[in-house]
Amino acid sequence: MLEKKQNRLAGKKIKLNGYRFLNNMLRKFIYLLGQNIRNPSLKKHFYFLKKSENWSLEELENYQFKKLKELLLVANEHSEFYKNKFIEFDLDVNKISKLSDIKSIPILTKSELLSNSKSIHTNLKFKKTFLATTSGTSGKTLKFNREETADSFNRAAIQRGYSWFNIQPWFRNGYFWGFNFSFIQKIKNNFLDFLQNRYRIFSYEENEIKNFIKQTKNASFISGYSSMIYQTAVYLNKSTLEKPKKLKMVKGTSEKVLNIYQEEVKKAFGVKMISEYGATEAGIIAFECTEGNMHINMEGVLVEEIDQEILVTNLQMQSFPIIRYKLGDYVTLAPRSKKCSCGKSHLIIDEVTGRVGKSIYGKTNIYPSLYFYYIFKNLGNTFQIFLNYQVIQEKKGKLTFLIEQELSKYELEQLNTEILKYFKEDIFYNIIPNSDFKKTKGKLKNFISLIDE
Repeated sequence: MLEKKQNRLAGKKIKLNGYRFLNNMLRKFIYLLGQNIRNPSLKKHFYFLKKSENWSLEELENYQFKKLKELLLVANEHSEFYKNKFIEFDLDVNKISKLSDIKSIPILTKSELLSNSKSIHTNLKFKKTFLATTSGTSGKTLKFNREETADSFNRAAIQRGYSWFNIQPWFRNGYFWGFNFSFIQKIKNNFLDFLQNRYRIFSYEENEIKNFIKQTKNASFISGYSSMIYQTAVYLNKSTLEKPKKLKMVKGTSEKVLNIYQEEVKKAFGVKMISEYGATEAGIIAFECTEGNMHINMEGVLVEEIDQEILVTNLQMQSFPIIRYKLGDYVTLAPRSKKCSCGKSHLIIDEVTGRVGKSIYGKTNIYPSLYFYYIFKNLGNTFQIFLNYQVIQEKKGKLTFLIEQELSKYELEQLNTEILKYFKEDIFYNIIPNSDFKKTKGKLKNFISLIDE
């Protein structure tokens, strides 16, 4: 009797494994079919990136210089904006003889990009282009055409990052993205999610969160807004819901992955949250490896740091050249000598410290928004006080500090000390613990200024 029962269980297990195998093959077929139709050059780019990830730093920079020269020649010949810009600065792109010569090229600001998007486009003809749109959290939306090969290269760079975690893009996955959709848009996204074996959360209501968590039981990875992943982890850790055990990767995008998130995320999902850093117009800039370092996608972008701000050159896009673009982020680049134990030679971004954003207005002085980053970093490094925060300025000379956690008397004293260290008596401020944060177009911004500059 026992033997028969064991045989039945074994038979069910074989059937279940067979079903999973067939389902995976079907999902792979559907995904690759769609990929070959939409992004026919992606496979070629992915194979190249898997090969180049083993290159030396010298080989990577040689490749960067080759792509930079190609890009400059295309921009000079086929982009009205860059042709005029190079003439204005008396720049002969043919005299660019080494990678460091890029410093002679003028910096492209965000306002220039938005104001001259039509003339930045090249007059080259491509078999296939996609209309790309930025999220417009700064209040202005950028639209531009990106050729298929550049789009495919960017997607291949993401897939390479996935491969470091033994993830295939057709694996079951959850997506924290896309809120306030219309009914029609929601139906469209549901169809696209089906093709990509993906499910997503459309609102932050309790039933939606519970349903998302239940679906995560069979997922291999989840990704999206880092603050949403964190909040879901907090909810899961407080609930009696079963925690997922099969996740190989939790990826935060679009927002900074704060250190304070990691304890809750590990407890809820079994793995830490890794970072993918990029921008629509710049492409994938860096991807975190299994050893916790953010490797620059050197085959796709050339990164510079000036006064802690990042400049990005997209080496793969010729339809809409992005050269020495001041993206608007503060970053810290690791020394060239820093080596990662994963074996990759790609340069490393030690930290994306935050958005440059709007200025902070005191009663008499103006301050950079980076001050908030240092205030809370100091609290963590010096006093082991780790807080999740958002600062709002509605009037000049006044700030509201929203703190997610409850604050002890000691923590409140240290926070006050740090704030006064940076602003002294120039700003009146209010600290509100146990606060919910405001979101802008789905994103969580650490500093929201309502002052019209």
